[in-house]
Amino acid sequence: MDHQLASQISPRAAISRVFPDLSDISAVPPMNALEILRETARILRTDLSTFMTILALLICPVSSALLSNFLIDQAIVTVLGRRLMLLAVTSGLPSTHFVKQICHHLAGTIVSSTFCFPFLITFLLLARACIAYSVACNYAGKKVLATEFMGMARRIWRSLVSTYIWVCAAIVGCLAVFILLIVVVCNSLAALGYPPELIVYPALLTILAFSVAYAHTIIVCNLANVISVLEDGSGPNALLRSVRLVKGQTQAGLLIFLGSAIGFSFVEGLFEHRVKTLSYGDGSSRIWEWPLLVLMYSFVVLVDSMMSAVFYFTCRSSAMEALSGNVLAVQELEKLSS
Repeated sequence: MDHQLASQISPRAAISRVFPDLSDISAVPPMNALEILRETARILRTDLSTFMTILALLICPVSSALLSNFLIDQAIVTVLGRRLMLLAVTSGLPSTHFVKQICHHLAGTIVSSTFCFPFLITFLLLARACIAYSVACNYAGKKVLATEFMGMARRIWRSLVSTYIWVCAAIVGCLAVFILLIVVVCNSLAALGYPPELIVYPALLTILAFSVAYAHTIIVCNLANVISVLEDGSGPNALLRSVRLVKGQTQAGLLIFLGSAIGFSFVEGLFEHRVKTLSYGDGSSRIWEWPLLVLMYSFVVLVDSMMSAVFYFTCRSSAMEALSGNVLAVQELEKLSS
């Protein structure tokens, strides 16, 4: 995308805690997922030192904690996995290896997110705020100043934390609805006399529906985090604003989520196989593979956060275009009626 776009957006409109001017935002062209990725790469090249500093100081500690699970008691994961497996079996699902793996993975995700929450609400939250601020500075044609950002961060920290707590509540609610739904579906089919071998297929359809709903939830939540930094909105207001902005841009958001999910899963799988599980050699390769995979995971987090920030500007631009079209239509109707 043409770099002259940056000069058309005023620093005050992009960085301040007030809603930007419509005349400034209309200059931002809408972008699809591929164009958002290209724009992210352009912004990363433009200010590489800033984003690499964010990666090293804020993202890498969180990535190391999430990948290594050194804060997690594996006994808790085992107990929770067994209880989830018991819930699945009593609901009518067969006791297969696939179901056990899903229960264990879900238990690990829940426990990991719980134990790493202090890192997530401090380092990762501050990193995402830094990234959103830096992307906005790039569009504003303004140099990123650490002192200016820290001053802004102190003013909006409560807003960031409030929005993040609401985001966590939305994700937990989505997960709770999924568990409740799959239990109801499996119990209903079991009560009708269907065998576990057949119940597993409706359960898989439920998992598929949950995956789509979860993806939409993550898209809205990521956008809400950016809104809490760049706009005067927090908590439920940021989530509602995010829902309104994402309308018409769902496809791009889903593709961004899919790409990020593939990247996270790939690095997590490598870390599980190459570092946690000693499946070959004497394990000496862990010395250099551990920091390399942590760096790879951190880079995926960085790119995902940058794409969310660029996606915010795209959604806002589309919303402003739609609003301008409605205003023009009203004006035409007024002319015809007069």
